[in-house]
Formats: sequence, structure tokens, C-alpha cells
Amino acid sequence: MKVVYMGTPDFAVGPLQAMLAGGVEVLAVVTQPDRPKGRSKELVPSPVKVCAMQHQIPVLQPERIKRPEAVEELKQYDADLFVVAAFGQILSKEILEMPRLGCINIHASLLPKYRGAAPIQWSIIDGEKETGVTIMQMNEGLDTGDILTQKIVPITAEDTGESLFDKLCEAGGQLLLETLPKLENGSITPVKQDESKSSYAKMLTKELGHIDFSGSAVEIERLVRGLNSWPSAYTKYEGKTLKIWKSRVAKNSENEQQKPGTIVRVTDDSIYVQTGDGVLELLEVQLEGKKRMPVKDFLRGHRPQAGTVLG
Repeated sequence: MKVVYMGTPDFAVGPLQAMLAGGVEVLAVVTQPDRPKGRSKELVPSPVKVCAMQHQIPVLQPERIKRPEAVEELKQYDADLFVVAAFGQILSKEILEMPRLGCINIHASLLPKYRGAAPIQWSIIDGEKETGVTIMQMNEGLDTGDILTQKIVPITAEDTGESLFDKLCEAGGQLLLETLPKLENGSITPVKQDESKSSYAKMLTKELGHIDFSGSAVEIERLVRGLNSWPSAYTKYEGKTLKIWKSRVAKNSENEQQKPGTIVRVTDDSIYVQTGDGVLELLEVQLEGKKRMPVKDFLRGHRPQAGTVLG
């Protein structure tokens, strides 16, 4: 089977590596153009481009995949299948119908739940017990194509957006290798998505990480995990941004009749904060301009008092 692969971020590297290790013939890789990064604004290639170059695979970087010149370039490869994972551009009907077997997409949720840009993080924020990877036959909609195969991945109480990302990246590569031969021999029966069960995982923003302590300790703890490592959950302490990297719902955390956001007690290694329902124990933080650290190290240089209000 001859494949053209389309992907851009770290999540898309795993499936590409899996195909190469599995002996799949990858004719070319299509990824986003190099983008400026950091203060120097130096152009940086996408993770998928870096991987492709390491394996001497031709790389296409169209600013717009729908433009006639990009479409013509794709036609030159005469691929059996286009495999897409977090590419970042919408494919036209002409492109979707170009390969003999069409285009398939690797999506990091159990569709139809969590269509859209940030399914991994929202599954944690929403308190899901499991998520997974779906490989679907692409159509012109947003993650609305027929389901080909799925793989369930449990979400643990310790999972963060970063750890779950890694699990789903690995699962996506494994599932792809299982799916390709079945697609080739026609042994897969596509299943239409149940629209009544669909949900949308909207794009993450930095503003989303601003902690509203009037919410419950359970909800805030999930927000902290879901937004680790980006954009991170944060509050304000003495006028500076304080990122919360790790927390947990305090045991016996009944409301202490304090305003949400109030520090109710401080121990040698924890800071306890009143929420709208229960108490949140802060375990790992990062003050603006400082390194990420356990709260016990933070308390060596700062000693917030009970009664201090965060935010």
C-alpha cells in the first residue's frame, strides 16, 4: 500500500513512525509550513517534518492544501491512501476522493464524542473515565466521517493532558497498523456516527486556565490536570501569576465557610484553598518568573498566611 501522510504536531509523529517501522511505503509527508518561534522568530519545522527528514521522505508544505498547485503536486504521487493526523488544514472534496482508498483520519477520541481541536484535554476536564482513538473515513465535515476502527484508552486519576497525549499517540500508531491491512482487503464495515451522541472539544486558550475558585475542588483538580502542560491552570498571588501544576481534593474537605480562593491553612508541604465546594490542596506550583517546583520548596521562599485570597 502506498501512502501519503498528512500531519503536523507531536501527536502525528507516532503514527508516522509506526507506519515506517511496519514497512508501509510512505511516498511523501504533507505538513504545515515552518513557523517563527520564540523571541528570535526563527523558523522552526513541525515535528512531523523533522521525522520525515530523518527518514529521507519528501516533504510538502503548502500554505493552503486546496490551492491548484498543491492539488496537482499531490496527484503526482498516485497514492492508494492519504492518512491524516492533526494536519491543521481542511481537505477539499477533490483531495478526499483522489486516492483509491480515500482519506482516513486518526482522531484522539471515541467519536462521535469530542470532535474538534482539543479532545484529549477536555476528556480529563469533563471527568471522563475513558477515551481512545478513532480511525475514520474522512468526509467534508469536521470529524463526521464513518468510523472504521476504535481503540479504548482508560483515563486514570493521575493522568494529565500530557500523559494522556502520550498514551493516545502510541495507541494511534498501533491502531493504524491494525487498520491498514483490513482497509486494503475490504474486511472493515464502516459505521456511521450517531449524531445524537456527538460533542465538541473547543480549542484551548490561555484564558481557559484562569481558575475560578467558586467551582468545586473536584472540577478545579480536573482542570489542573487537563491543562498540564498547556496552557496550564493559574491564579494570582501577591499580584503575580501562580501556575498550579499539581493538586488534589483534600480529604475531609468540607466547606469551611470561607470565601472561595481563600487559603485556609498552610503545612510544610501543602497549601489548602477553599473552593465553592470542598478544599483544594496545592502540591506543585510555579510563580511568575520562577521555576516549577513542589509546594514545599515554594514555601521556603514564600509563606502565605491563612486568610490570604488567591485570584
